[in-house]
Amino acid sequence: MDFEYYRNNEGGPANSNRQSLLATGWRPFHRELDWEFVWQLLSNDTREFTQKSLNLASNVAEILGRNNYTWWANILNIVSDNTRYEVEKFWNYITPDPLTPDHRYKDVLSTETPIVQFVSRNSIPIDYVLNRLQEITVLRVLDVLGRPDIITQYYLERDFYLPVEKFVNWERLDVVNTVYAYWSKDDVWLQIDSFDRGRRQYTLMAKNLTPLINKATYDLAIMLSGYQSRVGKVNSQFPIRSFPTDIQGFTDSVQQAILNQKQLAVLVHGEPGTGKTAWTQAVAKEILMPLGYVIFILDHDAIANFVPPTYLERICIIINEADNLAQNRASEVAQYSNKTEHILSLLDGTLYQSVIDEGGIHIQQRLVVLMTCNTTERLDPAMLRKGRVDLMCEFTQRFV
Repeated sequence: MDFEYYRNNEGGPANSNRQSLLATGWRPFHRELDWEFVWQLLSNDTREFTQKSLNLASNVAEILGRNNYTWWANILNIVSDNTRYEVEKFWNYITPDPLTPDHRYKDVLSTETPIVQFVSRNSIPIDYVLNRLQEITVLRVLDVLGRPDIITQYYLERDFYLPVEKFVNWERLDVVNTVYAYWSKDDVWLQIDSFDRGRRQYTLMAKNLTPLINKATYDLAIMLSGYQSRVGKVNSQFPIRSFPTDIQGFTDSVQQAILNQKQLAVLVHGEPGTGKTAWTQAVAKEILMPLGYVIFILDHDAIANFVPPTYLERICIIINEADNLAQNRASEVAQYSNKTEHILSLLDGTLYQSVIDEGGIHIQQRLVVLMTCNTTERLDPAMLRKGRVDLMCEFTQRFV
């Protein structure tokens, strides 16, 4: 049973959008009678149910009992806009509402798409990279979820639904108002809001998004150097077994520490050409990536403005030439920068765990920091204290 009491007879944009919805496969949503729901209303809200029933019956009886009109005019008046409006109100009362998201879900991840890069004094490259990562994560989660069970849209005071067999992809979905989609197996909701110039906002809501995010971000790596950025997959030219025996033994210790500790900082140092950077890439690909870590390769400016994303469970940060980042604060050069304090707070965990959401992912979040430098002499002594850098190794052999 369905009643349409809101009509646009002027053929304006609203009517055009409605026709567009119907042309692209959307269908009016018909509320269905659920006797169990009716019984709940009758049992738990008897007074209201009775009052609404009597009001509707009174309206119908008044129309049919009019003496100043013929019997057939009274019957025709039953389908008038006013009567249909009253009938629809009653029908909407005794039938369940269409499913909508539970906005009390604790896990929410949102992104606007497409992400546009702006480089200015107020928009640094790390902001774009993190926004791009969040966009990729949301879109990958949607790929993992696949076709939803329900797709609905509310427009012109009516609910529409898209038959799931007509769904192709999210880019081709006609969105004129807010769209909702639901996956019952994973208990995940998606909300899509449309903006000007084809921009959209995708918002995922669930009781637990972490397993889906872990699948979606598997093998992801983010590189930021200067104004160049890249989001792609982990790559390494040299396997761990190609390194000298002592380095392989040190790698075994690093691997064990990664498995045992929630937070780990590793520093390798040595002359240029000894394979420090190649080693960090090998560890990232062969050890961290299979464990579900998202790899961030950041330059000095990026690390100075980096805060680990709260929706990622496992994060690895690779910092090359750390001696240029965490310089001894007693030196004149370091006094003009707060990078040393930033990296120290990152290693301590105070940067991102000072305030945590007990119901969120912060409790399970794991962080690995891999740093390389040519010499430890320029590093701030506080950085080398126990509890900040857990493992150190000097690379002495030339590596090709």
